[in-house]
Amino acid sequence: MPAMIHISLRRLEYFVAVAEELNFGRAADRLHVAQPVLSRQIALLERELGVTLFARSSRGTELTDAGRSLVPDARALLLAGMALQRRARHSAGRVHRLALGFMPGLIVTPIVQGLRAKFPEIEIEVVRTNWDDQVDTILDGRVDLGLVRLPVATRSLRLEPLFHESRVAMLPAAHPLARQDELTLDELADLDLLQSPEAVPEWRDTRSRRGLPITRSAGYPRDVEVKLEQVAAGLGAAVLPTSTARFYTRPDVVARPVRGLGPSEVAQAWLAHRESVLLTAATELAHTLRASLTTGEVLDGTGVADRS
Repeated sequence: MPAMIHISLRRLEYFVAVAEELNFGRAADRLHVAQPVLSRQIALLERELGVTLFARSSRGTELTDAGRSLVPDARALLLAGMALQRRARHSAGRVHRLALGFMPGLIVTPIVQGLRAKFPEIEIEVVRTNWDDQVDTILDGRVDLGLVRLPVATRSLRLEPLFHESRVAMLPAAHPLARQDELTLDELADLDLLQSPEAVPEWRDTRSRRGLPITRSAGYPRDVEVKLEQVAAGLGAAVLPTSTARFYTRPDVVARPVRGLGPSEVAQAWLAHRESVLLTAATELAHTLRASLTTGEVLDGTGVADRS
């Protein structure tokens, strides 16, 4: 069995900062350390791992192949370290706590009420997440159980499907397409998308087939509220689950179904190695109460709306 390598989380933090900045000076400023200290810690990490992580030249600092391969693992280890610290501090307080994460349009109140009925002394925190951080909040310990919208990276997570619901296109009320009862994918693809193309693969694939650009130079707003502000301003369209669209109803934006647009799949997610009585109770409640975890219609496996 090979000898155990002892790696400092602080050195991994330094490494990730340099990997993201690709500049030792900027990384040192970000970390509030002197640049010689940062360089020395990176050199020690390279010695511990037995590889070169960065290549410096007149063009600047670049990651080596080994460095690029280490970045996702280093980030995961840092998140795991943060989660361990949070859970240890909670345990030291000897208070039963559980944090529930939820994406816009989803409701955790039934789970909260069920847990409080079973565990009157429990402290429950609810955390509103978005597309970019719905997994990160679980990995770094801010959330114990998250109601997530798929697809998500499954590494280190356990996922259990709950339900799926239809999605709609959000358009400015004054847009010509808003007068139609239903859109086609080609009509949707004519519009700029105000979210990651990975979140709407049907739009991405249709644009690609027609030779239209996929990425947006202006970037994507993270929050639903900002997306809808930009929709109302005529800057593009957004695709939302029906429950989210209903929750954020406003007079200057309309929701229209799109023929061929797949549903939004909802699952519950938690760290694969986590086990606790509270977590087990929460996951069981999510399955039992799944029809009441959304503000919109829920579709069963046949695509028929379940309004119970």
